Amino acid sequence: MGRKMKTMDGNNAAAYASYAFTDVAAIYPITPSSTMAEVTDKWAAAGQKNIFGRTVQVTEMQSEAGAAGTVHGSLTAGALTTTYTASQGLLLMIPNMYKIAGELLPCVFNVSARALASHALSIFGDHQDVMACRQTGFAMLASTNPQEAMDLGAVAHLTTIKARVPFLHFFDGFRTSHEYQKVACWDYKDLAEMVDWDAINEFRRGSLNPEHPAQRGTAQNPDVFFQAKEAVNKYYQAVPEICQSYMDKVNEKIGTDYKLFNYYGAADAETVIIAMGSVCDTIEETVDYMNARGDKVGLIKIRLYRPFSVKHFIDAIPDSVKKLVVLDRTKESGAVGEPVYLDVCAAVAESKFASVPVYGGRFGLG
Repeated sequence: MGRKMKTMDGNNAAAYASYAFTDVAAIYPITPSSTMAEVTDKWAAAGQKNIFGRTVQVTEMQSEAGAAGTVHGSLTAGALTTTYTASQGLLLMIPNMYKIAGELLPCVFNVSARALASHALSIFGDHQDVMACRQTGFAMLASTNPQEAMDLGAVAHLTTIKARVPFLHFFDGFRTSHEYQKVACWDYKDLAEMVDWDAINEFRRGSLNPEHPAQRGTAQNPDVFFQAKEAVNKYYQAVPEICQSYMDKVNEKIGTDYKLFNYYGAADAETVIIAMGSVCDTIEETVDYMNARGDKVGLIKIRLYRPFSVKHFIDAIPDSVKKLVVLDRTKESGAVGEPVYLDVCAAVAESKFASVPVYGGRFGLG
């Protein structure tokens, strides 16, 4: 399959993939995500068509809270809806994210991950905003660079449609969102070939419609609420395999090797770093340098962070490992350790690597 090469930044790459699957984009600008909404609006105004043969309807709201409410309402009406945000903007969307996930509505939030304002504001990248969304029920998929923002952005949309679990697709603010590279762009026909059209039709048929009324927005007592809360488990358990199956389809079309957890480095590595985001490209170069010098090191790149598939993660670790080093790009004050570190500790604890020490550390805040 021939893909056109274009020079673009991570925001343009993510928006290009996202536009294909989007009926409605509810937007509100915030640094460093604004470009995604801006180019979506520009393409729609110029008459660019998505895979459904229509232009995207772009609606700008009064805040990110309003944009998230619009996403929820639009999804309920049967339109595949997208938004783009970061940092405080993402925090304003959290209440609606719980509802969107709870109602199993397929959608993608494209996030240029950015620091949260605490002792001071910072417009630069880290993972504090996306880590605040771990409990919402959104699946979380991480891209490393502009090319991955294009390819894994498509994977996020394809997976959410089939799995019905909403996705937060994120990449590092500025470091990826504003980094220019030559990016191989999708032909929308190829994306249309991979999409699950039956799942789209089922989603549209389930929309609010006076012709086939449905009950929404109920209040439940504990007996029913608890059961309903647990009833969604099967959808989340299915996400890793569905996500990997779409990565496989993408790999088949364009010759890549995307996995839920990609290993890079020596086959007999003794020290393995675990990380996600733009740092992975830097670590790969470091791994090459160290291994050429005679060291035995490797890297596990986390792609699908939520739901965290312990099986796929353990399979990615070389049997020769003697220590695991987890790099988190966030700070969780008062916690025993940062989020990815705690996930890795839990995943390793009941595996064949239970005796391997796990070290944690922070990098790159703001």
